[in-house]
Amino acid sequence: MSNTVQKVAQQYVDDAKFSGIEWQIEKAGKILNSGACGYANTELQTEIPQQAIYRIYSMTKPIISVLSMMLIERGKLHLYDTVANFDPRFKDMKVLFPNGVMEAARTPITIQHLLTHQAGFSYDFLLGCPIAAYYRAREILANGHRDLDEMMSVLSELPLAFHPGDYWRYSVATDVLAHILELATNRRIDDLLKSYIFDPLEMKETSFCLNDDQLGRLMTVYGSQRLDDLPPLGRFEHRLEEQDPSESHPVQSKDFRRGGLGLYSTLSDYCRFSRMLLNGKNMNGLVLLSANSLKMMHGNRIPEHNFPLRIGDTPFPGYGWNLIGRVMIDTSKALLPNSTLNEFGWAGAASTFFWVDPDNQITGVIMTQFIGSNYLLADDMVSAFYGIS
Repeated sequence: MSNTVQKVAQQYVDDAKFSGIEWQIEKAGKILNSGACGYANTELQTEIPQQAIYRIYSMTKPIISVLSMMLIERGKLHLYDTVANFDPRFKDMKVLFPNGVMEAARTPITIQHLLTHQAGFSYDFLLGCPIAAYYRAREILANGHRDLDEMMSVLSELPLAFHPGDYWRYSVATDVLAHILELATNRRIDDLLKSYIFDPLEMKETSFCLNDDQLGRLMTVYGSQRLDDLPPLGRFEHRLEEQDPSESHPVQSKDFRRGGLGLYSTLSDYCRFSRMLLNGKNMNGLVLLSANSLKMMHGNRIPEHNFPLRIGDTPFPGYGWNLIGRVMIDTSKALLPNSTLNEFGWAGAASTFFWVDPDNQITGVIMTQFIGSNYLLADDMVSAFYGIS
């Protein structure tokens, strides 16, 4: 099994599809499989450093969502609370339909809508979405130097893609959620994360802003596609072309913070977070999230008429969506032979990936840096792990 996973990763590096790859797979906190191959920078052939740092993009979302559950447990907010109760700028939202008709939103946006991407928001890069072009024009993703509150001011002026609760659409909803958490607690999201998650889990390398000592361990980002580009009608050529995403994803800005992306992390740090999702505890037995909250968090929240969930032209057959990410609810529709019921987790735009298999007490994290990949690295590595070696 271990050789098979290593071979899959190494082949991707040998074929110049990815620069450097790290991974770790555990069972109940004990390492079953781990390794690294390739380079931090292919052109310079620099080794992957110890405690390499990655832009984890949308793997920020589950962390913010778990923080939300912790604050709900403490009575700071509720799933049924409306966004407008915290920020009145979101009170009178409009909905823009594909036929050009615009009307007032029938229902207010709730915290549950934000957690489950049923709020009506969208993303710049979603093919066929009538409001994606407005997001690009207002630089919702592109401008990482805009304060979170300023981003919300712009977003609240734009229409929704559907009435809250009607559909599922992957979106900036988690950025809005981070903003609401700040308002609900009168504390910045980075401070909240440090207090509730990063310090208890000893995630010392995870933050929105790198210090000088960390810069030398930051992995190079590759890819030929930007997140705020027009949605591609066909596949980009997959090549190891170095990117500089610092405009949308600043490296050392103390003001940069988001909810749907933005965190920097390491393999070992994210493994600590994934491990906690098995039982809600850190390695010392401290309870961060109760068993009841974990159970409530795991269940699918999306009605069947939304299936299969898809992001652009990519479907996710067999998956529903719980309060922190995708969750496998029907293996008969799954595309991978080793899909396991109740498995949940998510991925990041630069091809990072994590999963939690609660029934088998397995967690796994894969780290690399490639935006717009044409190759399903994580699928192949996960299949290699569960398959026959």
